[in-house]
Amino acid sequence: MRSPKEVSLDTKIIEAAQRLAPDSAAVALAKLLSVDDEIQGLQEYANNVSIKRLGYNDHGPVHMRTVALNSVILMELLRKAGIPTSLEKEEYGTFDDSLAAVLLAASLHDLGMSIGRQDHELHSAYLSYPIMDRLLAKTIGNTAKRVMIRSLALEGISGHMGNRQIYSLEAGVILVADGCDMEKGRARIPMAISSVPKMGDIHKISANSIEDVRIGAGKQKPICIEVHMSGEVGLFQIEEVLLGKISVSTIREYIELYAIVNSGEGRQYL
Repeated sequence: MRSPKEVSLDTKIIEAAQRLAPDSAAVALAKLLSVDDEIQGLQEYANNVSIKRLGYNDHGPVHMRTVALNSVILMELLRKAGIPTSLEKEEYGTFDDSLAAVLLAASLHDLGMSIGRQDHELHSAYLSYPIMDRLLAKTIGNTAKRVMIRSLALEGISGHMGNRQIYSLEAGVILVADGCDMEKGRARIPMAISSVPKMGDIHKISANSIEDVRIGAGKQKPICIEVHMSGEVGLFQIEEVLLGKISVSTIREYIELYAIVNSGEGRQYL
């Protein structure tokens, strides 16, 4: 059973995809991703391993849905600014193909946490492979197009940690979308179930100070990311997680990044 939060995010993802690419294969994929039992099971178990076994923050169904929604928002902002995707620029595919790959990558990128933290992005890639084949077979009839979308999605999945070189705009979107999921809700459960200090606590404490992350159109660049926080400890999350991912993303040049503490003080990074 999906939680109310998951259902709400699914609705937002489908509506955003429909607005961006009406009645497309990407919309059909978004709908399938939201109700697939195998994906749901892997996402839930990944969250169990992340939170209960490893003491990390949320890497489950809510996180992966949040990244998917962030990804669609970023794709929409780039499209409105007239920036082509890599498939469009290379004249090898359409925007719909790019959006389909981004949705797949975002929705499946942390399945490898069901195995463990180390190299989880590579575990996610091989766990996602048969799932992508199964879903793409239901939505796209052309074999060449299916393998293209699958390969592009795998680049986004395997590169989402920022420690492997990526080349496509689509994979760069996944990096930033993932880094933007840092609001305090991600740290709520691990903070509640563990009071014993351990390695990685700074990530939970820092994330717990993040009140809101807003992705919208920028004044100087196509994308503006504002991180609102209750205390300066949240700067760790920006500087050690988000900024690192943006710095190696293929969409870095299109982003304005601001950190805003509730006191009214702000800091511009990009």
